[in-house]
Amino acid sequence: MGLASKLNFVRDRLTECFFWTVRVVSQPQLRHCRKVLTKVASFVTTIDDIYDVHGTLDELESFTDVVQRWDLGTVENMPYYMELCFLAFYNSINEMAYETLRDHGQNILPYLRKVVRIANWANSKHIPTFQEYLENAWLSVSGHLCLVHTYFLQRTNITIEALHSLEHYHDDELERGESASASASAITCYMNETGCSEAMAYQHINDLIEDYWKKLNKCYVDGSPFSKHNIETAINLARISQCIYQH
Repeated sequence: MGLASKLNFVRDRLTECFFWTVRVVSQPQLRHCRKVLTKVASFVTTIDDIYDVHGTLDELESFTDVVQRWDLGTVENMPYYMELCFLAFYNSINEMAYETLRDHGQNILPYLRKVVRIANWANSKHIPTFQEYLENAWLSVSGHLCLVHTYFLQRTNITIEALHSLEHYHDDELERGESASASASAITCYMNETGCSEAMAYQHINDLIEDYWKKLNKCYVDGSPFSKHNIETAINLARISQCIYQH
């Protein structure tokens, strides 16, 4: 897309994003799925850097509003870097929605828009409780965003029950587990809240991850509105997330 060459403050992590998707969906016939997921992951990295590194608070509030409105008519007064990023994002999401409607007769744009949640806690002085951190992080870490895209990209039979589950966050254990392992912020929040040592906080996080793995495995055995293939994809996301963040 050329964003990295135009926005010199963002991380150019194309290879890492692609490596991530290969572990999530490795089947040879899912080449298109990997391509789109790589693009989604790159967008997540770019938008993270806009929020954490470059944007002013006023600019970020404006950007959040534009994303929520999903209206190109609202971008005129944005800085060039935000206008460029949003237009690339807007075109990519709408293109995927169009292809799914064309090929499967299902309008998925409302579901894609719903999962485009952007967290801007980096611009706040508020130190959340550990539970508040998890409530926010399981969305901002973008695991759900990735899985919703993957569900539609794998060209499986799209069911009403599964769509309802996607819209209402059927089971957030994966993303909560991922957010627990993804950031040192979780350690900081827990230490600040409890007054414990860093070692004790790390042990608590490790215990949480182990508990979430048990819940994931139980979901795999008990079943869900999604196919076994979709559940395996979610578990693959947890595997590669833990691998990358820990190693």
